[in-house]
Amino acid sequence: MRLRVELVLEVQDDDEVAKAALRRIAGDPELPEGERAQAEAAVTEDTAEALAYLVDPFDLVSEVPGVELQQASWSSERVDYDPDSPDWDLDEDDGADDGEEDGIG
Repeated sequence: MRLRVELVLEVQDDDEVAKAALRRIAGDPELPEGERAQAEAAVTEDTAEALAYLVDPFDLVSEVPGVELQQASWSSERVDYDPDSPDWDLDEDDGADDGEEDGIG
C-alpha cells in the first residue's frame, strides 16, 4: 500500500529549524563522521535540507499497529505558497487511476 502525504509548512525561524536538525545529527550514533560533517553543512546552509532531515517517514508510521514501513523517500523544497491558487488544491485527485483510494479508509 502506498500512502502519499504532502505538507506545506511555514517556517517562522530558519535558525531554530537548523539547530533542531543539528541536535538530531549530533544524537545519531550510527552516522559516520564524514557523513556527519556533510549533513551538518547541508542543514546549516539550507532550511529545506534541515526539514528533510527532521521529518522521518518511519516516525510517522512506527506506532501504527499492523504496518511495517518497507520503503520511503521524501524531499523538501522552498516554494511560493498561494492558498488561492488552483495549483495548491490538496484535495484534487493526483491523476492516479490505478484503483487506489484517496483519503482515510
